[in-house]
Amino acid sequence: MISGIADRPGTDTLEHVQTAPIQLDTSFETVWDELVYRGSVHVSTDADALRTALGGEPITFYCGFDPTAPSLHLGNLAQLVVMRRLQLAGHHPLGLVGGSTGLIGDPKPTSERQLNARETVAEWVSYLQGQVSRFLATDGDNPMRLVNNLDWTAPLSTVDFLREVGKHFRVGTMLKKDAVAARMDSDEGISYAEFSYQVLQGMDYLELFRTYGCTLQTGGSDQWGNLTAGTELIRKAEGAHVHAIGTPLITEPDGRKFGKSEGNAVWLDANLTTPYAMYQFWLNQDDAIVVQLLKSFTFLPKERIDELEAAVADAPFRREAQKVLAAEVTAYVHGESATQQAMDASAALFGSGDLAALEAGTLQAAISSLELVTATPDAPLLQLLQESGLVDSLSEARRAIAQGGVSVNNVRIDDEAATLEGRLLHGRFAVLRRGKKTLAGVDAG
Repeated sequence: MISGIADRPGTDTLEHVQTAPIQLDTSFETVWDELVYRGSVHVSTDADALRTALGGEPITFYCGFDPTAPSLHLGNLAQLVVMRRLQLAGHHPLGLVGGSTGLIGDPKPTSERQLNARETVAEWVSYLQGQVSRFLATDGDNPMRLVNNLDWTAPLSTVDFLREVGKHFRVGTMLKKDAVAARMDSDEGISYAEFSYQVLQGMDYLELFRTYGCTLQTGGSDQWGNLTAGTELIRKAEGAHVHAIGTPLITEPDGRKFGKSEGNAVWLDANLTTPYAMYQFWLNQDDAIVVQLLKSFTFLPKERIDELEAAVADAPFRREAQKVLAAEVTAYVHGESATQQAMDASAALFGSGDLAALEAGTLQAAISSLELVTATPDAPLLQLLQESGLVDSLSEARRAIAQGGVSVNNVRIDDEAATLEGRLLHGRFAVLRRGKKTLAGVDAG
């Protein structure tokens, strides 16, 4: 059961997706200036040198994504948006999907990762490569190039790895990395495999520097130890100075890692997180962080973001910033057609729009956000109202129907003996409503 959501501004009228073009904000002199404005630089190597490098001739940069799941998530999306901004500025992106580092796993501060089968990791590499390719241009003057670190680690013998790479690392420095230090202080400790992860990531940067002239790596600030492992390795092995940017970790107002609730990530794969669920996720963001989210995850220019920031301050009840954020990011991830379906579903679910016009998948995603009951087509509505929690008793259900306060699929019910027969959408789904604000879903599949 969902209560109170029907009041949300934006769900009472149908709207159309109108998203900003994917481009840089021309009010900034360099892409570095725009990244700083958008809060995308939490820590970096020499800021002045980076500003000069990013404002000059095109450079090659990379960001790595490990296949520890069959999809990327919102944390990865933050990196992909940064990469896209750099690409729009003319720089050359390398999208690294870690076929070898994914076999080991970056150390977590709390416990050892479960190793996945080689076949599983190889399958996930393919999935993630496809996702990375969706967010970065693969044509034009500076197309994104996919690379897989398994290509250069698999042929390397253990002795060669230790002689050519391992000799440049100091154990004392490695022990100071935050995740490693946390694990060393725990009862479980840390395996040599995970301890060596930073060496593998450092080797990636060295390989990309030698092969492609890559001079910048981006990643989350929690990866800073791994990022600098690469810059230091290149300095020691090649005598060259290269750069790294650590983006801030975005958190919920209560401090939780952004995009995660009870351990469940918001995925970029529509089969794992539907466009409707993603749209609702952004729509429900807190006023305290919505402006920063607009800066980090959208391509809206500063002028428009300033307008939305004023709207948050002057008329927060309209939730204009959240509506724009939801449309912008959902369209960037899933396209405008899927986003329009999500918006139409939101409007129809809360009484403005035609539920019957929604595609079955979109309708299913929408009612999955409600208290959901299963039933047969001949199930009495009185019983379903009670089972769903919309009423506490059958007598209360009868009173609600008699008072005209019950509807099925936005059609008012007058007969207390009514069933679901002939009312199911797509032969399977129904939305029960009591009053204006309280909803439940029925799945008769």
